[in-house]
Amino acid sequence: MSDEMRLARERRALVLLGIICLALIGGALYMQVVLGEAPCPLCILQRYAFLLIAIFAFIGAAMRTTSSVTVFEVLVVISALGGVAAAGHHVYTQFYPAVSCGIDVLQPIVDSLPLATIFPLGFQVDGFCGTPYPPILGLSLPQWALVAFVLTAILVPLGIYRNRQSKA
Repeated sequence: MSDEMRLARERRALVLLGIICLALIGGALYMQVVLGEAPCPLCILQRYAFLLIAIFAFIGAAMRTTSSVTVFEVLVVISALGGVAAAGHHVYTQFYPAVSCGIDVLQPIVDSLPLATIFPLGFQVDGFCGTPYPPILGLSLPQWALVAFVLTAILVPLGIYRNRQSKA
């Protein structure tokens, strides 16, 4: 397989990852608007992480050289690790409701981020991290987000390694 074909495969995977992340944000907005589930500060931080992953994935997919694609794949992984931190803390907060998600501390910070003023419906805090919502297929939303972030943080580097090793 040629280097060009390997790069095209990585770029297609990045486009798919970006689409999945945007779909997850869309699902969260659906649950917020239609089902009335108010997002907490950690929910919003997870949305930012998904958005960053999508942006970096799409930009990476537009790059023409292996090194430039790799730079954006690294940014995708860093964003996913940030999402792991936010979702992991959210899962912890839901397992131990006595622990606060820091709404008093995090809310003004998250609400002052640029997207909260540009698109308040999608990026403004309106709920509490400890609020239990019905699980989806046995897992809570933060647990699903944690799974998605962990998979991204593992599979992107694994895909790079697999793709780059296949040329040897």
